[in-house]
Amino acid sequence: MKRVILTGGTGFVGANLARRLLREGHELHLLVRPNYQPWRIEQIRSDVRLHELHLHDSEAVSRVVSQIRPDWVFHLAAHGAYSWQTDWDQMVRANIQGTMSLVSACLKTGLEAFVNTGSSSEYGFKDHAPAESEPVEPNSHYAVTKVAATLLCRQTAQSQRVHLPTLRLYSVFGPYEDPGRLLPNLILHGLKGELPPLVDPDVARDFVYVDDVVEAYLLAANVRTPEWGPIYNIGTAVQTTLREVVTVAREAMNIRAEPVWSSMPNRQWDANVWVSDNRKIRAQLSWQPQHTFAEGFRLMLDWFRQGPLPAYARKAK
Repeated sequence: MKRVILTGGTGFVGANLARRLLREGHELHLLVRPNYQPWRIEQIRSDVRLHELHLHDSEAVSRVVSQIRPDWVFHLAAHGAYSWQTDWDQMVRANIQGTMSLVSACLKTGLEAFVNTGSSSEYGFKDHAPAESEPVEPNSHYAVTKVAATLLCRQTAQSQRVHLPTLRLYSVFGPYEDPGRLLPNLILHGLKGELPPLVDPDVARDFVYVDDVVEAYLLAANVRTPEWGPIYNIGTAVQTTLREVVTVAREAMNIRAEPVWSSMPNRQWDANVWVSDNRKIRAQLSWQPQHTFAEGFRLMLDWFRQGPLPAYARKAK
């Protein structure tokens, strides 16, 4: 059993990782911001230990970390990943200062592994699947802050000889995903026989099912390689267009409604090429995605059909 600190545990990927860690019997501590949204962790609240603080408050972080003395840290907390999170100052505080505070505190206590969370947006727009060694060209203020955090973690790992990998996530989907995102919105409409407003059908993403992503976090914590501060792309290496997504959804939910393409404008990050090169993590950690998009979508749909949480029920009205 490990003593584990998880930031971002009330978020989508973090809530899934938290459940996996609990199933494996680890002692789990969640660092959560004041006024956090509890709906994703209500069912496991009694099984975890919560510590309310701001990650950019270095004194508070140092105090809590010194009390817990974690074996593993999974750092998923971030601001700016969603289109409605536009505060630049908050991005800097959460993504850069928060990462600095947490890394610094953990260096003082020592630990086995610190797994940082990066983003595919660090690469910017590419016409191919970028390898981890390629130069980054961030395409947003959020991506700039994620690049800064990734480089901070990598330089720290190299200079301090600590196990501090970064996972650059592509388009993760699955249970507990935010109701405002594409796939939950598609399912909520589809269960009523409808389709939501849609952007250009050729917009593409590399969708990776959340269970596969959780597995990557655990492998990254457990497996050491000769490289200090390795960076790994977490995606399927297969991109799926919005047209293909809607086709899968219509078949899975027997939706008769026809899609109305470009009934909402493309977002600044939408692209026709967005796909991962995952050869490095396959080779070094023996990770590979177990779910195609269609398989993952059906698992997600089954989860919704078990009974939506209040957050989704409110969105469906």
